Amino acid sequence: MEEPQKLVETEGLDLARFGQRLRHARRARGLTLADLGARVGRTPSVLSLIENGKREPRLILVEQLASALGVSVAELLKKQPPSRRAQLEIALEQAQRDPSYRALGLSELRVGTRVPTDVLEHLVALASELRAQRAKPTATPEEARAANAALRGAMRERDNYFPDIERAATAALTRAGYAGGALSQGMLLSVVGSHGFDVRFTSDLPRSVRSLTDLRTSRIYLKQEPVGGHSPRAVILQALGHFLLGHGTPRDFADFLRQRVEANYFAAAMLLPESAAVPFLRAAKDRRDLAVEDLVDVFSVSYEMAAHRVTNLITHHLGVACHFVKNDAGGIIYKAYQNDGVIYPADATGAIEGQRMCRHWSGRQVFAAADRFSPHYQYSDTPSGTYFCIAQVDPKAGDAGFAITLGVPFGDSRWFRGRESPARTKSLCPDGECCQRAPAAQAERWEGNAWPSARAHSHILSVLPSGAFPGVDDVDIYEFLDRHAEN
Repeated sequence: MEEPQKLVETEGLDLARFGQRLRHARRARGLTLADLGARVGRTPSVLSLIENGKREPRLILVEQLASALGVSVAELLKKQPPSRRAQLEIALEQAQRDPSYRALGLSELRVGTRVPTDVLEHLVALASELRAQRAKPTATPEEARAANAALRGAMRERDNYFPDIERAATAALTRAGYAGGALSQGMLLSVVGSHGFDVRFTSDLPRSVRSLTDLRTSRIYLKQEPVGGHSPRAVILQALGHFLLGHGTPRDFADFLRQRVEANYFAAAMLLPESAAVPFLRAAKDRRDLAVEDLVDVFSVSYEMAAHRVTNLITHHLGVACHFVKNDAGGIIYKAYQNDGVIYPADATGAIEGQRMCRHWSGRQVFAAADRFSPHYQYSDTPSGTYFCIAQVDPKAGDAGFAITLGVPFGDSRWFRGRESPARTKSLCPDGECCQRAPAAQAERWEGNAWPSARAHSHILSVLPSGAFPGVDDVDIYEFLDRHAEN
């Protein structure tokens, strides 16, 4: 039996596509705006705004329009355009809002029925190529590092807490009936399904993407996991987050980074919901037993996600400043955040990614620990103060792995498990004789007598991958979507 139309929601309605479907259905029945307006009690000007995507209709009006046109509400609310012509008109309207098009200083081109479809094909193709050319290259390494430094500064200013994303995650969970605890596979699919998306696992996903969403069919494609493996919940939620947070095609590399950070934040806020994680952290603080590994167990997430989620919540809700860093065994920093004053090594642009951390920091000391896959607790004296740090190597990252460190100022160590640790190191980096600069006597002894053969890294000679979504092979993803379109 068909669902009652009153259960259909218009939240997240694509106004342009809805308007096109409405216009298509009206014209197919030979009705003018005045004819349709008389049937639903609306003026032609109001209906014109709706058909042009300028006004969002209330659900009751959608039901009235469907009844007047003799179609189902679901038919009007379909996300795909009703025809190739409609698809081209939408694409041209979106292209004219793109900064690369606006920079030409052209007046808006209004597409009427007399504009031939082949002319629209040419205009859309030209606009697409203009946008593609603008995105090549996306950024040089220097520009990318500067963008990353700016983004990290913005995160620090707000203590890495984003209330709008927290609200979006809470709304999505509430809509699916979330009642607490770890987000189960069933609840995850309920969340995705409640927003009109379907998850498909496949073995031939293009290598350049973590997920791929077909916006026509609302399918989210992910790589098929081996039997017994864990479902990539975070990847699914990151894909969903892009749409619930209103992301469009990135304008530049800085916008790409911002969208990626926001999507990652959304996924973490779904897997470790604020409503459940904050009381858990507060109770642990009251017991003086805060520990990242407990979040891993309770919410079934990775150690890295749990540690990063702590940075979202612990300052805003518990008043504890902190820092987070991810590095490899050689000390190369891949990701970092701080609002507690710790000083990371940085280049002239302020970027810390790719810099080598002091060998006395916990993120490097953990690799020499007897059990690198268990928490390593350590106090580190640095030029900016003494910090209590918990580092652990992610056991899922293979033999080399990455170390994940969560640190807080010495005074806040009293809230954490492992504070009794006797391990303590002293770091003078980046300015003193420590590990970035050799002791004077040693340097004098070897200066001019050592000739290392450096390992070449070809990526340092290249600009970043081109395209609005850096590194994504458009041909691969379009071929993939063609293969799966009929399934």
